Amino acid sequence: MAVEREEGLELLQNLSKEELIAIIVDDAKNWLAHDGLWFQAVEQVYGLETAIDIDRAAWEKFTVVEAKRIMARLGLQPGGGIAVLVECLKHRLYARLNLQEALEVSETRAVFRMVDCRVQSARKRKGLADFPCKTVGIVEYAGFAKTIDPRIKTRCIACPPDPHPDDFWCAWEFTLEG
Repeated sequence: MAVEREEGLELLQNLSKEELIAIIVDDAKNWLAHDGLWFQAVEQVYGLETAIDIDRAAWEKFTVVEAKRIMARLGLQPGGGIAVLVECLKHRLYARLNLQEALEVSETRAVFRMVDCRVQSARKRKGLADFPCKTVGIVEYAGFAKTIDPRIKTRCIACPPDPHPDDFWCAWEFTLEG
């Protein structure tokens, strides 16, 4: 097993920056495809409401793992406030696939918007309704922010099934308290 892992890593050693970026983006697409296919399989067996409940439980744990790994990779410790949160949001798997932006960033507040969401845009192209991801998003973004800094509070500004303007899919407000 160790030999196979070493071979997989050795393959990356001589690739160009462009080739490595392409692999990172492709790996993020594969992750998202698996996430979507897993969700659809659960939904087909148990229905949408149960699938969302199970997805929320998985995101509650995954978002903490992702935040901790990003902080470790960047050499950051919990407690860095809004600036560290905004930086870490740039390093999420979603950031490789979606168009996102942080607005109104100060020491105590930031607004984060998902301008183009790969999942929602695909549904729109297929003529489907927005995916109702708000309950999962609340757990995901609040958990990510709290892992970065336990003093950060998260508020959903809008997220499907909420109505939202055409220039973003979801928006979140992060405030530093205490």
